[in-house]
Amino acid sequence: MDNKKRWKEFLAYITVLLALAAAALIGFKTFKKDNTPKYSAIVSYFKDNKVKEYSMDLGNGEMRITLTDGNVVTYTAPNVTWIRDDIKPYVESYNNLHADANMVQDLIPAKNVTWLISLISGFGGPILLLLLGYYFLKKSSSDFMDGNKFFGFNNMKVKNIEQDKRLTSFKDVAGADEEKEDMADIVEFLKDPKKFDDLGARIPKGVLLVGPPGTGKTLLARAVAGEADVPFYPISGSDFVEMYVGMGASRVRDLFNQAKKTAPCIIFIDEIDAVGRQRGTGLGGGHDEREQTLNQLLVEMDGFGNNTRIIVIAATNRPDVLDPALMRPGRFDRQVVVNYPDIKGREDILKVHSRGKPLAPDVDLNVIAKSTAGFTGADLENVLNEAALMAVKQGIRALTMKLIEEATIKVVVGTEKRSRVMTEKEKRLTAYHESGHAVVTYFCKTQDPVHQVSIIPRGMAGGYTMSLPSDDKQYRWKKEMKESIIVCMGGRVAEDIIVGDISTGASQDIKEATKIASSMVTKYGMSDIMGPIRYGSENDEVFIGRDMGHVKNYSDSTATKIDDEIYKLLNEAQAKAKQILTDNIDKLHKLANYLLEHEKIDGAEFKKLMEEDDALPESDGVQE
Repeated sequence: MDNKKRWKEFLAYITVLLALAAAALIGFKTFKKDNTPKYSAIVSYFKDNKVKEYSMDLGNGEMRITLTDGNVVTYTAPNVTWIRDDIKPYVESYNNLHADANMVQDLIPAKNVTWLISLISGFGGPILLLLLGYYFLKKSSSDFMDGNKFFGFNNMKVKNIEQDKRLTSFKDVAGADEEKEDMADIVEFLKDPKKFDDLGARIPKGVLLVGPPGTGKTLLARAVAGEADVPFYPISGSDFVEMYVGMGASRVRDLFNQAKKTAPCIIFIDEIDAVGRQRGTGLGGGHDEREQTLNQLLVEMDGFGNNTRIIVIAATNRPDVLDPALMRPGRFDRQVVVNYPDIKGREDILKVHSRGKPLAPDVDLNVIAKSTAGFTGADLENVLNEAALMAVKQGIRALTMKLIEEATIKVVVGTEKRSRVMTEKEKRLTAYHESGHAVVTYFCKTQDPVHQVSIIPRGMAGGYTMSLPSDDKQYRWKKEMKESIIVCMGGRVAEDIIVGDISTGASQDIKEATKIASSMVTKYGMSDIMGPIRYGSENDEVFIGRDMGHVKNYSDSTATKIDDEIYKLLNEAQAKAKQILTDNIDKLHKLANYLLEHEKIDGAEFKKLMEEDDALPESDGVQE
């Protein structure tokens, strides 16, 4: 829709609003309660000689009477002759007695307003304005009489991103080689559908991109459109949902109608779980606006003929809550998992995002990739951007390895808050708390090596012990998870040993330890007592609309056993942490004193500090 047409619709909309306001105002004035005195009261005023003076306007039939007690009465003539025989003698008598008063010249009003004239004067203006608004709206939109498109509320304000000189292609998508292979046949179909038709091949109507946030799902969809050189319609699932009933479904129809006019093209629906959640899960009933929108989306996708050259690509990080009807063949035929990149993928992503950023000679992207296991593409882009911002602040003309490492810590933990005032007691407590985590991590051999320990507040934390994995891990072992719980307990146990008391600083540690222990018992079958059984919901998160009416799949006695097993794991981990720190108390004191003096220690210095006294006993970790 061009700007001229939009302005016409806007002016028509304003015109109708003004017409309605004028109609309401005039109607109010016309039909407001009449507080003027009755005709019989006027007669009695003259009859009882209570009129001090009066004046009349025969043009509008209004009489203004001042009574002898000082009150002023205004009387408007009715729509018939208002001077009758019963009042005429009193008026003439009044005129004879008050010769200097405003006398009645003609005892019949000049205007005799009929009911038809009154009706026209009251409603003629608003009706004229409504007709005028109808004319403008009719001229600006051929869909004026369609209730679903009244005023264009349902128009899908989706931007057709025409491909320009800055094309997004597969070269811009790094760390997703297999995912690009899955999407390559979509590109081929959009470029040359005939060779698919000749073999009777049916290309997927829809592709669902599934993966954690920041892994590049949107970028991959844009790259498919760029490779195929077709129009790209990006829209969010929440854009379909409106407070007006039926608007979401109408917008879906409007979107697909636009796409059909520009086929071949790609429709991209980001965060489709906003509109595609399972039906019948609403707490207020199943037939709501969101479900109508979903139903229309299902109908539109199912209504495509084979090889219509319209591909729907959707993205979500919550596939577990989607309606099963979306996932069946003929709708979203194919699922592509866009997961965390591996070491090679992270290095390729770093190469893409470092374009245009000057790197110092000491920067090794492979080393950075190894130290950022678990980072998404968005995280890596954020790391390089933070490093560039730091370089600008410090007046450095290139990104150094030190800046990138500092940016990595900032992204993971937060910004240093050196201005936060800590008492000596709090500083000492923090030093021993973080030293407890670090020392226990050192002696639990399954854990990732310590990368940095600091007692400088960052984000919400008063200090931190940061461990970075040296390689990618696909699985976690039982022993590794038990030692992770021990590491979580290290800070709390160190406080108890040194200070003789515990603080609230271990709240997040306890939360993480409880989460790991609960997963071991209820999810991974790592409890000898509970056995290899999955307890509770199939999903990690509760979906209230679906799970609220479901009965848990275990009894109350089983729930008690689960609690006992979690309690046992946490208590054993706390005891083991206490044993490690007690056996290595000298190392705990040494590290804490170092932190009190220097505030921070990196991984290499920490390892050197731990290995200085070889005579000190070492724990061999968790005993099976």
